Amino acid sequence: MSTASHSLDRRDAIDTAAVVFMLALTFSWGLNGVAAKLTNTGYNPIFLNVARSAIACVLVFLWCRFRGIRLFEKDGTLWGGILAGLLFGAEFCLVFVALEYTTVARNSLLVNTMPFWVLVGAHFWLGERMTLQKLLGLALAFCGVVVIFSDRLGAAGPSTMTGDLLSLAAGLFWALTTLVIKRSKLQTAGAEKVLLYQLVVSALMAIPLVPLAGPALRDVTPLATGALLFQAVYVVAITYIVWFWLMRRYPAAGLSSFTFLSPAFSVICGWLILGEPLTWKIFLALGLIGAGLSIVNRPRRLKTT
Repeated sequence: MSTASHSLDRRDAIDTAAVVFMLALTFSWGLNGVAAKLTNTGYNPIFLNVARSAIACVLVFLWCRFRGIRLFEKDGTLWGGILAGLLFGAEFCLVFVALEYTTVARNSLLVNTMPFWVLVGAHFWLGERMTLQKLLGLALAFCGVVVIFSDRLGAAGPSTMTGDLLSLAAGLFWALTTLVIKRSKLQTAGAEKVLLYQLVVSALMAIPLVPLAGPALRDVTPLATGALLFQAVYVVAITYIVWFWLMRRYPAAGLSSFTFLSPAFSVICGWLILGEPLTWKIFLALGLIGAGLSIVNRPRRLKTT
């Protein structure tokens, strides 16, 4: 009986339920940039990283206690977890500060160049050979980045370049976090434990940096506070836990095919909610980065005889 129920828990293909879940998750992640932009009106961006990580950390820890997930076993993941947490914290400090200068659309597109940084890093660090197909995807993504930087009409102001560069750096730190996880013993740890490492360390490392971004509290309003809670409670705690559940239940490759929807939703939400300018160059960049991501993730066909 237990074997049968276990087999029912695992799906061999993406079904309608998975599609619905992934559409909801990617829309939520796309909306996250808008929420961060709104939170910045009431709280400084470094404090946002501290509060977001701290609140989510408590919720994920309670979830692990409820599920009986062991977190404090000696498994050799401590130093890898600390390094991943520092990189994770640096990434989100950069993301939130970048949103002070650039638009949600540009920020999301540049941060989501992460898979291509991973591709380059894996070639040199993990021994994963760069193929012609992956090089083509990398070239398309790079063209998309060039298009974003050349789009002056869609810029939020003269300081947009600063925000764009910070966003691009955030994508690099996201990639470094991924590479550390893949290279260290974190690869064998539970997803919840890996997430908690990142949340705890990122909150602690950012505390001394809060004064660098000015007063922690700005024009605190219900909207800014609600946007903060949306990120901490819903995006980080709930959607990540749902993502882990989906990863255990469905093929990872099928779920990853939905990745590009997140920056696409960010572009749309930034325009609809914040009235951010959209130009044909933003849509061109969206298409180039999406095409590059699709080519990089496309499985190689095995030759049949």
